[in-house]
Parts: sequence; structure tokens; C-alpha cells
Amino acid sequence: MGESMTATNIRWCRTCLMPSTRPRVVFDETGQCNACKWHFGDKLKIDWSERKREFTDVVASHKRHPAYDCIVPFSGGKDSATIAHRLRSEYDLRPLAVCYGQLVWTDVGRRNLQRVADAGIDILYWRVDQHTSRSLARRFFIERGHPKQHYDSAVNAVPLITAVNFNIPLVIYAEHGETEYGGLVLDEESRRTRNLAEVLEHQVGDDAGNWAVDGIEARDLYPYCYPNIDDVERLGIKAFYFSYFHRWDIYENAKYARNVMGFEQAPDFRGGILLPRYAKEGCYDWWGKSDGSFEGFDSIDDCIDDLDYYMMYVKFGFGRASRMASRLIQNGHMTREQGLELVRRYDGEFPSRYLRQICDYLGMTKQEIRDVADKHRNPEIWMQGDGEWKLRHPPQ
Repeated sequence: MGESMTATNIRWCRTCLMPSTRPRVVFDETGQCNACKWHFGDKLKIDWSERKREFTDVVASHKRHPAYDCIVPFSGGKDSATIAHRLRSEYDLRPLAVCYGQLVWTDVGRRNLQRVADAGIDILYWRVDQHTSRSLARRFFIERGHPKQHYDSAVNAVPLITAVNFNIPLVIYAEHGETEYGGLVLDEESRRTRNLAEVLEHQVGDDAGNWAVDGIEARDLYPYCYPNIDDVERLGIKAFYFSYFHRWDIYENAKYARNVMGFEQAPDFRGGILLPRYAKEGCYDWWGKSDGSFEGFDSIDDCIDDLDYYMMYVKFGFGRASRMASRLIQNGHMTREQGLELVRRYDGEFPSRYLRQICDYLGMTKQEIRDVADKHRNPEIWMQGDGEWKLRHPPQ
């Protein structure tokens, strides 16, 4: 963050709905966050036609593998599915989608995964030892309030492990999050080419080799550890961000995945909410929503995601609705006033839809999950009133 956070200086971006409690967010003297400064500043000046020509040169220089031209790290969701399909349809590449796999797949997520294969994309699917995965998920939920800490590590490591083992020298990641969502950009090249040090510090935050405790051995952690850097360099493996060469917009990715591959979105078991009145030009024409948000097209593949986003709200005071509204505001799909209405309505919903699956995976009861969550509440952000937790500084 740009300044130390106390109860008296928590503030919200004047353009989107990100608070100063978000890790690595920085506000300028006008009260605008660094993500908005990027979206409404330098990003508008980019010549995307020139960037696409640059990308064409990049992939042409790497198109030499006998079976696959590149690897796409693949979660099963809209963004990575869209990238894989666009690489095939627009650049005549044959990508290998490398999927670490979600912790607890939703039914919608499984069906969307099948749709990607039906669209002509080969998928290499890693289904890792679930005893280790469950143990790590439980440990990191209790200790860090982040049940998908090990997922973050594996989803970054597994594609590079595969690149080394299959000798595929080109890896195309999705977006550079530090640029698109507000963070610490090391240098201009890190927006284009994946920097290992940046990933380990900002996305993973730990060395998976340290996790060999409580009955977990070092060899159990193979999918979570990056390959030897000497092997990566010897094989000339390069990893680039798709978002550097193509304008990144997660809502446009969602529309592409739905219109081209038939992606479903999350069902709404409470009857559905039609959203066009909240968006410019009526772009929300889908029913359904996820717990904690007003939409159902983002992060709908894993039951544990709902808990992970709830913990973001608990630890930092902004939830899934704030996150999504800010990204839609930055890409011109929503006004701040519309987003604020949705955030006040949906941020912080308890993850009830998949609670049974979450409890089973973590080996915990609903009350135990609530108790752990409350232990992670920052008193600078939360206070108790009328028998419930309340934000000291709600979004405004």
C-alpha cells in the first residue's frame, strides 16, 4: 500500500471501488488508485494493432514444436479458455491447455471444461494427490485465511513443469495482475514477460518447499514447486502475458466464452436476478449470480472460491462484488454509482451455496469455519455492533 493503514486513513478510490486496504494498491494525490490510473491513462494510449503485430512475431519465432506450439495455463474458466481458443482461431496455433484442476469442481465448471475440449483444444489435466491438497487447504485456511494458497502456487508452477517435461518453449499466461488490478510493477518488461521473482512474491507469497510438515513430504509438493531455473533457461522457455498484446477485459472474455464455446454461468438457486438496469448499454443479460457478487461468470469453477473471496472480505474489508465492480468500471461497462449500489447489496455474503462441499473438503463444521474467519478480522477494519461485525469504513 502507498501508506500504512490505520482506522483513520482507510479510503476508497474515487474512480472505482478499491479500498486502501487492498495489498499493494497505491493512491495518487487525487485519490485515484494505480489500477484506475493505468486504465484511464497509459492503457488508452496503446496501439493495439501494433501490439498484435508484435505478438504475431513472438509466436512465429516459437512455432516449432512437433505437437504443440505453446502452453496455456488453464483453470477451466472464461479467461484461459478464451485465450486458448483465440490462439487457435486467430493465430493458427495449436495450444496445449495445462490444467492443474480446481479443488472441488462445481457442476458448471465441469461442463465448461468439457466445452473447451469440444471446441478443439487439447487439455492436459493434473489431478493431484487430494490428501495433500486437502491438508494444505485446511492448514492455510486456518493459518492464513487463504484455503487456496497452494492452488495459487500450483497453477503457476504446473505449466512451467509441463513446458520443461514436454520441451515446449512458449507459455502464454493471461493478464499481468499487477498492471491490470493495481500493484507493484517491477519495470515495463514485467508487463510483457513473466518475472518469476514477482510471481513468487505477489501471487504465491511463499516457497512451497517449506510446506513439508505435518506428514507432508517434500516429494508430495512436486506440483507446487517451480522447475529448476537452469532447465528453464537451457530449453529457452519464455512466458508472456496475453494482456500485454491484447486489450484485457474480463467481461469481453466472458462474452467470448459464452458466444463461441457455449459457456454456462453460475445458476442462482434463489430465483435469479436480471441485471441490465445496473450496466451501461444493457450488457448484463444473464441470469444467476455467485455468493458475494452480482454476476455469475467469474470464478465459478471451484466451490472453494466462494470461501476464498469471503476471506478476502474478512481480511481486507472488500469482497467479491467490490472486486468485480471495480474491474467493470475500469473497462467502461459500469458507472461507479451503479457499482456502489451492487457492492452495498452483495459484498460479504457468506458462502452458503457450496457450504456442504466446503466443509467436507476442509473437514470442518460451519461453525468452525465462521470461528476461523472471525480470527482473521482486522480490528482496524472491523467493529462489532448490534451483535454483528460491521466495517468501520464502508464503501462510499
